[in-house]
Amino acid sequence: MRQATYSLSIPTQGQGLYECTDEVTRWSRQTGIDRGLLTVFVQHTSASLLIQENADSDVRADLEAFFSRLVPEGVGRYRHQSEGPDDMPAHIRGALTQTHLAIPVDAGSPSLGTWQGVFLFEHRRAPQTRQILLHLIGE
Repeated sequence: MRQATYSLSIPTQGQGLYECTDEVTRWSRQTGIDRGLLTVFVQHTSASLLIQENADSDVRADLEAFFSRLVPEGVGRYRHQSEGPDDMPAHIRGALTQTHLAIPVDAGSPSLGTWQGVFLFEHRRAPQTRQILLHLIGE
């Protein structure tokens, strides 16, 4: 059994879904591990990870609009606003989604289905640089 780890930096331009499937797949192939389990973990409380459709950008736009309606921003709406009115909504959106993914690896690549992609979901309005840790265990 072998293991490999890597830290991936994803720059964002504010709220939205940022696909990182190619970077994750490229690193997975470079490890030389043929079969195993890949853990993808975001080291932030105001961003999250999703496996979502990557063929139609309308899916991303609809998800972003849905989360904006589900967890609206607004001055005075939340007690925690130390970093601005988008701070607490970002934490709530992060809590409703996920901070890690577990993806099977076969033939050296993540076993994603047709139209599936790995996305960083940035919940803050300001540009950020997010760290994603990749851990692959297998043989």
